[in-house]
Amino acid sequence: MPRVTIKEIARRAGVSKGAVSYALNNQPGVSEATRARVMKVAEELEWVPNRAARQLSAARSETFGLVLARSAKTLSEEPFYMGFVGGVESILSDRSYALALQVVPDLDDEMATYRKWAAERRVDGVIVVDLRVDDPRIPLLRKLELPAVLVGDPAQSDGMTCVWTDGTTAMRAAVEHVASLGHKAIARVAGPPEHGHVWIRDQAFAAVSRRLGLEAMVLHTDFSGEEGAAATRELMATEGRPTAIIYDNDLMAVAGLSVVSGLGLKSPDDVTLVAWDDSTLCRLTHPTLTAMSHNIVAYGAEVAQRLFNLLEGARPEAHLYSTPLLIVRESSGPPSRY
Repeated sequence: MPRVTIKEIARRAGVSKGAVSYALNNQPGVSEATRARVMKVAEELEWVPNRAARQLSAARSETFGLVLARSAKTLSEEPFYMGFVGGVESILSDRSYALALQVVPDLDDEMATYRKWAAERRVDGVIVVDLRVDDPRIPLLRKLELPAVLVGDPAQSDGMTCVWTDGTTAMRAAVEHVASLGHKAIARVAGPPEHGHVWIRDQAFAAVSRRLGLEAMVLHTDFSGEEGAAATRELMATEGRPTAIIYDNDLMAVAGLSVVSGLGLKSPDDVTLVAWDDSTLCRLTHPTLTAMSHNIVAYGAEVAQRLFNLLEGARPEAHLYSTPLLIVRESSGPPSRY
């Protein structure tokens, strides 16, 4: 069917095209009676706004951007980003906004994407994840004057708007939990050390382990199930192996549980396992996995809303979304030699 035009609505309603424009865009300049008549005709004709025309007139793309510098395979398996993007989309759909999602291999390609988007005015703002220590994206975004909300700690956001979870307090709770069960030798299977939230967890893990007098070690990975499994295998082959392992995401924790089972061991009898993020995966395993839990979908929604607020004139601020809570399940128990 041909698109219904403002001209056709004006003809049917017996008003000017200007009056139709005012009415449809909810602007002053027409009486309430005229506005009601125009809206009634538009509804009868099943009129929908011309997205391209609205973008030109508003000088906006009605699109937010999200670049993920991780492998497509890891992203396809990673529960966190499925939930996070779902939360973002829940807010965008209410505003008839789109999400431009770009998967790239590394940080350089991510920065090139921001330059391209800014030059072509492809997006109104961006959501930036996986903050780095001394992140080079921050000065670039400022130079490009590209509105952004950073998903990460204010200590690494350099005064830009950010939404964060308290990884320090959460890591302290995780370590204190396994220590309270009697574990003395513990380990952590972590993400890449250049990621800001991983670095924060590194510092917290080391500090609380020292305070409690625990023997602790950390193996860094790329967040994938494969590397999570390999790290678990390495830890379980270590002399004086750890009796508790804390993972930086659910995917690696589930992979670690599979390795433990494959070695003929059991959790928690032989090793306590603690996951992070608490997706559905943690409740489907046997045993079910203890996890540091927070609402990932709501986290994504909060980030998207803060980006809209920024476009509407809000001042840059740091917003604490949550502190992940410890959910104790079947994978927690005292060490067998305790």
